[in-house]
Amino acid sequence: MVYVGIPKGQADQEEEVLKTIQDGDSDELTIKRFTESREKPGALWHIYAAKDTEKIREFLKKVAEEQGQENPVDHDPIHDQSWYLDRPLRKRLHQEYGVQGWAIVQFLGDVVFIPAGAPHQARTRGVLWPDCLGSPLSTWLMLVSSLQVHNLYSCIKVAEDFVSPEHVKHCFWLTQEFRYLSHTHTNHEDKLQVKNVIYHAVKDAVGILRANESSLSRP
Repeated sequence: MVYVGIPKGQADQEEEVLKTIQDGDSDELTIKRFTESREKPGALWHIYAAKDTEKIREFLKKVAEEQGQENPVDHDPIHDQSWYLDRPLRKRLHQEYGVQGWAIVQFLGDVVFIPAGAPHQARTRGVLWPDCLGSPLSTWLMLVSSLQVHNLYSCIKVAEDFVSPEHVKHCFWLTQEFRYLSHTHTNHEDKLQVKNVIYHAVKDAVGILRANESSLSRP
């Protein structure tokens, strides 16, 4: 988080942000960073384990049906980024499916790492997400599953996109999910090109080994 803009002389907005952080199930240490240390909060994240993705998807479809909404087969309640899990919905998700995430407030200067395939959501305001995939809530080259962006303070975040070897399988899995989305869906295109990423990574590794083959073969 490289910039957080806080308007001066608006105590009511500060109270609103504090309430949002508290309602977001943040821990006491995080709250004290805002109230006592006067650090600048830019975004409130809720991050869930990748293994709980299907439970979250099932829950969102259930809530949509309760609200009289359709669940088209070529759309996805997570990849559509049309949902924000507020406190009542997070409570239901925990009670009915046993799924509980992590609440993280990202202050100015903080870095947040999101594991591959981990559904997440963030509350921000006027946020700039300059990642190479052009998603408002970063369907990154790490390939994470997104819910929706909401408001906290104006901020600018710089994203570093990468594929970790430990989570390549999640990249393949999510790429397959994207294939079943509508052709007009923003995530339908294979933006990751994971096979190309693996090919060039292996090619570079083999090239380095061959270039140093003589030194590696010495006793």
